[in-house]
Amino acid sequence: MRAVVIYESMYGNTHQIAQAIGTGLAGEFDVGVVPVAEAGRAVVSDADLIVVGGPTHVHGMARASTRRAAAKAAGEPGAGLRLEPDALTAGLREWLDALGKSTVHARAAAFDTRIDGPAVFTGRASKAVGKALRHHGYDLVAEPESFLVTKQNHLLPQERERAASWGVGLAAACASAGATTRS
Repeated sequence: MRAVVIYESMYGNTHQIAQAIGTGLAGEFDVGVVPVAEAGRAVVSDADLIVVGGPTHVHGMARASTRRAAAKAAGEPGAGLRLEPDALTAGLREWLDALGKSTVHARAAAFDTRIDGPAVFTGRASKAVGKALRHHGYDLVAEPESFLVTKQNHLLPQERERAASWGVGLAAACASAGATTRS
């Protein structure tokens, strides 16, 4: 079985979470972890599971204007933030718009990174990602998940481990649905 984790990341937090999810999936799947800028249609065409996530910006998925604002914030003196190499390219919103319908019975999951606080105040990009994946014909194997960062844009302690555990849970959910054989 093949799984692919596709992520958008500005400062590296979502990238780290994507890697951890991939680690959790690796017990049951051959896993690829791919930035959205490199996730062409061929990357997902034969995947048995796709896991898609990005940062929460202004209560939802990033857009061009919020990516520019994040880049500006990283450039502020003393910010201590470093942009990912493809941070200013098209993101998940654009990728999902171009995805098209799944032609196979594929499974998916959605995640995000967001500031630690009640979701009603922070928003959750993962809900919109999950909705878009369902719209494109994917069956979600889990509720969308959030991984938390501080107001200074650093992952909270234990979030990488929690992401790896979530990946293990995703693999188990696929196994219980009859998707356990490796190709």
